[in-house]
Amino acid sequence: MLDPLPDAHEALLRLKHAARADMAALAYPATPWLSPLADTGTPVCDVAIVGGGQSAITIAAALQWDGLKDVRLFDSAPAGREGPWTTFARMEELRTPKTAVGNEFNVANLSVRRWFETRYGLDAWEALGRIPRTDWKAYLDWYAEVFELAITNDTTVTDVSHEGALIAVTTVRHGIIERQLARAVVLATGFDGAGGWRVPRFISDNLPPDRYDHTNGAVDFNRLKGKRIGILGHGASAFDNAIVALNHGAASVDLCFRREKLPRTNPHRALEAPPLLSQFAELSDATRWQVARFFRKADQPPPVRAFETALSLAGFRLRPATPWLDVRQEQGAISVTTPDGTLTFDHLLLATGMDVDLSARPELLTLAPKVALWSERFTPPVDEADTRLAQLPYLDAHYAFLPKDPSDAWVSRVFAFNSASFVSHGPHSTSISGHRYALPKVVRGIERRLLLDQEQGVLAGLQGFSSQDLPVSDDFEQTMRALHGAETIPGLMEKAS
Repeated sequence: MLDPLPDAHEALLRLKHAARADMAALAYPATPWLSPLADTGTPVCDVAIVGGGQSAITIAAALQWDGLKDVRLFDSAPAGREGPWTTFARMEELRTPKTAVGNEFNVANLSVRRWFETRYGLDAWEALGRIPRTDWKAYLDWYAEVFELAITNDTTVTDVSHEGALIAVTTVRHGIIERQLARAVVLATGFDGAGGWRVPRFISDNLPPDRYDHTNGAVDFNRLKGKRIGILGHGASAFDNAIVALNHGAASVDLCFRREKLPRTNPHRALEAPPLLSQFAELSDATRWQVARFFRKADQPPPVRAFETALSLAGFRLRPATPWLDVRQEQGAISVTTPDGTLTFDHLLLATGMDVDLSARPELLTLAPKVALWSERFTPPVDEADTRLAQLPYLDAHYAFLPKDPSDAWVSRVFAFNSASFVSHGPHSTSISGHRYALPKVVRGIERRLLLDQEQGVLAGLQGFSSQDLPVSDDFEQTMRALHGAETIPGLMEKAS
């Protein structure tokens, strides 16, 4: 943990103003270009974004830069709690390399590096291996301030449907139901945006809910003091939660997983070449499908720091090749059957990932049955079938949903910049390391949709455009009349054209 410099607060205020000055020098914001809509009786925003995390605020900033004035963000969390960084993300630092970010638009004073150096000093950045999780969240909050982004917090989006040519976003805030109309919608709903966190049925059917938690949800670690904890899974969240549990006084943690050994290589690094990040959607369906299946089979190792920290803690046991075959309550404890015998725990933590189920997402209530899925657009060879991947939506090159039925063309006004894009756009296009290349694609797609909406007015707007680029003073006009008689300046200009 680092201590901020004594003048960090004032210095970050100065950095905010410096970033805004840099942006102004680069023509931020662009001149508004959207034509006004006919009065609908209800306010219509340019773009509504479901989510207030890192992807949402960067998309909103990019759209504002390009001249969209009314971009609105809705997040279910309280102010300051957007994204996973202060809730279920429990790692000490990000997995992403500290230089692999892309939300600063090449403005140095807008970058996380300049923010970190301003808060902690130049030497602190040089010594830094990875960006601390809580600092990343603090940086994102500062970033939103720079762009003056207003997030409507404590707001759950319960449906996204259509009203004529517009999209209707239904929200619930403090028990009040409202409908917001928008020209386009972005679902920036994170890793679980295509479903919900997965609890295996053999656990949920045999144990009461107070005997287990999913690692990507709320966990009261104080309750685990003195308890024997069983963790199922081997990913980053499994190790992060093991560390937190032991640091809160858990008696022991057994981390169990099916594989005979942990993955050693992170395949995400192999796909971080700019063309793969920016043009992944141009690959054939077969290649994209095979890449998605490879990532499902290969997976990735836990972060080195989390792995080493967990192994150093007393009470931690790593149990490879230990799948859980059955669980049951016996005499107040939890008995877990494995191929090597029975393990006994007091509480379970499940690092079991996410189920793909579009219908489980409230905002997809209307959309889910109308969007095209991979199962409907691509048939893999029998030995490459994957039911989970087949249920993901088949998105266009700009992250827009495609309709099952052409009569539901409105669904293409909704963009899925979340885990639903896993097959269509690659395994980490919506992650921090993919932002530099993926975000421009969704932004261009939104702007393309809005431009096509007003295509019929482009020529009329051009014909009605008036800008006096060549100023004409009274003295200049008198001189021209003296030289050319009574002919007016407009007449001369007409001859010149």
